[in-house]
Amino acid sequence: MDERFLPQCRLHAHLLLAPYQSAVLNKLKEENVKGVISLNEDHELRRHAPTVEEWKNHGIEHLQLPTVDFTEAPSLEYLERGVEFIQQHANDGSSVYVHCKAGRTRSATLVGCYLMMMNHCTPQEAQTFMEAKRPHILLKDRHFRALYRYYDKHVKKARPNKDKRTSEPQDT
Repeated sequence: MDERFLPQCRLHAHLLLAPYQSAVLNKLKEENVKGVISLNEDHELRRHAPTVEEWKNHGIEHLQLPTVDFTEAPSLEYLERGVEFIQQHANDGSSVYVHCKAGRTRSATLVGCYLMMMNHCTPQEAQTFMEAKRPHILLKDRHFRALYRYYDKHVKKARPNKDKRTSEPQDT
């Protein structure tokens, strides 16, 4: 398997969304990744994932926001922490690699929140943008509820022309 990131993994200038790949560590440097967010639980990472110390030895900051797969979406607190983490790295000019097991639900929920915040778009617009890049994104009702909680708290009031749809997130 080719371990390079596919172009559709880069959803924003400072953001990659992908499934977890155990052999990806060296490829992250090529993508200027200085931060990694894992939405996996401990048991999902135990056998194949680098430890916090190993990430650190590669110059990469690691944030784990453990979220149960299939039955939960990331909490509002985790979404806020994740967006803040991504923004801090973007401000430093580096990228963040966001992953869960398949890069379809938990991580896509967090990435959708970042896209909404950066582009003042709705959850549907963020989903449409992500699906154009990664068609196998699979957001279910619980993930949309999480997106809307974040949207209502952080994005809705900041949207210009609240009554009109804004353009989709920009691919910069």
